[in-house]
Formats: sequence, structure tokens, C-alpha cells
Amino acid sequence: MKIKQDTIVRPLPSVEIIKNHEKFWRLSLPESFLEFIKENNGAEVEEATFECNNRDYAIERFLCILDDIENHPKGIYDIDVVYSQIGERLTDNEDLLGAEVLPIASVFAGDFVCLDFRTDKNNPSVCVWSHEESGEFEPVTYNVAENFSEFLNILE
Repeated sequence: MKIKQDTIVRPLPSVEIIKNHEKFWRLSLPESFLEFIKENNGAEVEEATFECNNRDYAIERFLCILDDIENHPKGIYDIDVVYSQIGERLTDNEDLLGAEVLPIASVFAGDFVCLDFRTDKNNPSVCVWSHEESGEFEPVTYNVAENFSEFLNILE
């Protein structure tokens, strides 16, 4: 996987901004993802593909973490913005406070790669969320990797 350096969304997120987001989501991001987003916030990639559920997926871009969403030209790619648009389709728990499936990258055709905290709050797996198959409080996800590091390793 090759990062398009000129597409990295700046400013890069500070530790304080990340902590504020984690508090809002009520989860702790894995170290491997933190390292990645601190360097490649919202970046587009060249030919980053993977196979899942007998289907090929192509990552369009990773999502970002921003402090000032409203005034940033790339605000639509912020994790919070995407989560606010599809959050009710990412969980089956109507009473959920925070997040349990967090979008981190958009893939071709409207699906998202997500960190999935449902089975392990400390070590989320990586899944693909299917926008066409999911309904309100009826998410459909497909497991891709046991963790974010493994996910990066399978990208072609």
C-alpha cells in the first residue's frame, strides 16, 4: 500500500484531540491505528485492495480526525462526520452510548472499513460494513482481519 503524501489531511491530530474523540466514542483506539493516523490522517492510497467474503474491495481513502470539522475543507472525511451519518446502521443496540463499530476508511461503492470493538474492547478486529445490506439497528459486517496491523499487512 502506498500513501499519497499530498492527500494527508493536516493538521495531524494531536494526542489531546485523539483523547477527546476516544472519550466521546467511549473506547480506546489500538496503538497500531493511532500510529497510522498520526502520520497518515485521512490519506488517499494507491491501489490498496483486499479480499473479503469472496469479494474484492478497494480503499478510496482513510478517514481523518479533525479538531475543527466545520471549517476544514476535508471535514466530510472526519470519522465523527461519517459516524454521525451512519451510526444507527453500525449497531443493533438502540441504547448505545459511544461507538462499538467505528468507520476508519471508505471503500469503493459506499462501504466502510471499520474497527470492530464488539467482541474485544481492547483489541478491535477490522471488518467491512456493508451499506446495502445494513438497516437501522441491523448492521451487516464481514470480518477482514484480527487487528489493524494485520489489516495493513493484507492490503495489496
